[in-house]
Amino acid sequence: MIKNPILRGFCPDPSIIKANEKYYIATSTFEWWPGVSLFESTDLKNWKQIRSPLHRDSQLNLKGDPASGGVWAPCLSFDRERFFLVYTDVKTKKGRFYNTNNYVVTTDDIYGEWSDPLYLNSIGFDPSLFHDEDGKKYLVNMINGFGGITVQELDPVTLKPAGERIKVYDGSGIGCCEGPHIYHIGKYYYLITAEGGTGYDHVVTVARAESVYGPYETCPDNPLFTSDKNTGLQKCGHADIVKADNGEWYLVHLCARPSKEAGGCILGRECAIQEIVLDDDGFFKTKSGSRYCMDEIEEPAGLRPYPYGDENDFRDGFGTSQINVRYRSPRRDYNTFAHIDTDSRRLIIRGEESLNSLHDVSLLAARQCEKACTAATRMHFKPEAPEHLAGLVYMYDNMNFYILGKSSDEAGNPVLVLLKSDKGDITDIIEPVRLADNGAVDLKIETDGITISFYYACNGDYTQLPAKGSTEILTDEYCRGFTGAHFGMYVHDMLDKKAEAQFESFSIIYV
Repeated sequence: MIKNPILRGFCPDPSIIKANEKYYIATSTFEWWPGVSLFESTDLKNWKQIRSPLHRDSQLNLKGDPASGGVWAPCLSFDRERFFLVYTDVKTKKGRFYNTNNYVVTTDDIYGEWSDPLYLNSIGFDPSLFHDEDGKKYLVNMINGFGGITVQELDPVTLKPAGERIKVYDGSGIGCCEGPHIYHIGKYYYLITAEGGTGYDHVVTVARAESVYGPYETCPDNPLFTSDKNTGLQKCGHADIVKADNGEWYLVHLCARPSKEAGGCILGRECAIQEIVLDDDGFFKTKSGSRYCMDEIEEPAGLRPYPYGDENDFRDGFGTSQINVRYRSPRRDYNTFAHIDTDSRRLIIRGEESLNSLHDVSLLAARQCEKACTAATRMHFKPEAPEHLAGLVYMYDNMNFYILGKSSDEAGNPVLVLLKSDKGDITDIIEPVRLADNGAVDLKIETDGITISFYYACNGDYTQLPAKGSTEILTDEYCRGFTGAHFGMYVHDMLDKKAEAQFESFSIIYV
């Protein structure tokens, strides 16, 4: 059986393709660099993260992007020769005006380098690229303000507009029509959209037409897919479909696993899979007969097993010069401030701005995949002033986080600090703990998904700090965000941006 979610912890807005005997899923990354998370599989069950396509400054500039801005809803496609990735960089997302810049990059080798971006338009977010059977290519857009879905033909070589932008669909009436994808199957063009808003009322809608330009008829049994609010998987919507090697159809979609005790979704929005079929009337429906998300589905028959799937547990001893693909950093290339010294087998991070900045933050983090877990690191750091700080971070965004770290008091003595940022209000939640020396310190954060405990050790057993935290401030609902919680290694130097910390190990272990 395939257990949902298939991609756990902050993997929203999935786009799926089949190419060269493998399946690939691209998901949103928002303000986190590199842009777009990319995963591969051969069996639709086991998935491994591979190198992100947007990893050069010439492809993506996220500095200054707001929390949960940045890269929204990528669309991955393949025309049997080239791979295409369409994505939005959201610069503002408040008030009447959303600034949504849409781009496309291409490559002949999904594991190689992708091109620099070609600007498409800024009409709305969630664009997709549709390759028709006759070789024509179309850009599919939603209009900001949920003003409907448009289709525009592109030149198949230059990808520049080659036709008029035509509005083809206003949605089914549920509201907030977004996330459009078009497919040509038999005599029909099928349009899949997300509606209901990307929250607990999220749904997947299907419409069809005999022309790419419509008119599109909404499925009479709309929506195709949504959530039963009494089950563990919620927010189901924003889908893409793929035809497997065995001829069966599968739908990947956004979902979430909220915690009532925590007050929301710590893990952000994730990715699940369902099997769908075409009924006698030529409309898609779920194979199960239910429009609600299944916790498990049967494994596809006849697909080649994929033995390399990522485990949730993550351990890093920094034994290679390459930074692991599971790491990400807010808004900038982590290679500008972090590197691995292979002789000492340590990660070295140079500090710059503080964690609440929207620009030059020195944080290397990995997403939280399950609610109960322990994150730990061993760190070497010699702070010289209170403006120096390094340690272990548990965060949602630049306004909501915990820092368990090492700093200095005014007299130059090393101290352990525990900071909390609640909607930007940063406080010490314990009095700084004087450390005996500037030797290595082990830092550990434990959570059961509700309560957070903090520990440290200096050449001995762990000591638990007296204060506890709550995961509520790290949820989508509290932060009004789209991402999810992360653990990471962090340094700031608010004197001259030169202080470095060395990290000997990092791990996130799930219960």
